[in-house]
Amino acid sequence: MKTREIKLSELKPYENNPRHNEAAVDKVAESIKQFGFKVSIVVDKDLVIVCGHTRLKAAEKLGLDKVPCVVADDLTDDQIKAFRLVDNKTAEFAEWDVDKLVEELDELTNFDMTAFGFDMEQLATEMISAAPNNKGEIDLDDYTDDKFECTCPRCGFQFNRGS
Repeated sequence: MKTREIKLSELKPYENNPRHNEAAVDKVAESIKQFGFKVSIVVDKDLVIVCGHTRLKAAEKLGLDKVPCVVADDLTDDQIKAFRLVDNKTAEFAEWDVDKLVEELDELTNFDMTAFGFDMEQLATEMISAAPNNKGEIDLDDYTDDKFECTCPRCGFQFNRGS
């Protein structure tokens, strides 16, 4: 399987794309801006997008001329249709290990992960709610000092409100 650079103007969005992806475009664009275009768009032999509509919109937003694409010319039309759905559906089955996620986020000091949709206050709430003997009642003000720093009472992760 080879990756080719293809002009955005040559790519054709799939007209019956069942995913609404507008809310993700800014986050994907930020990812491309910070890390480069690391995940190729998958197209069929006619350059119709199979997977990567959000990456296409992000590339357009960033003013890119060409993007890396994989041409899935080894798949039948039915396989293309199935893969288009499967690629999006399978992501819905993955879950975060919140403890490990918080540990990883805590080690990132040079990145504002809220730009990619990570909500630190929500993560702290999830961890506190999942803690043993917790009845799900939480007041984050209990974990706030005068600098508005929050500390998760379970793991000690510290974060600023709204960041």
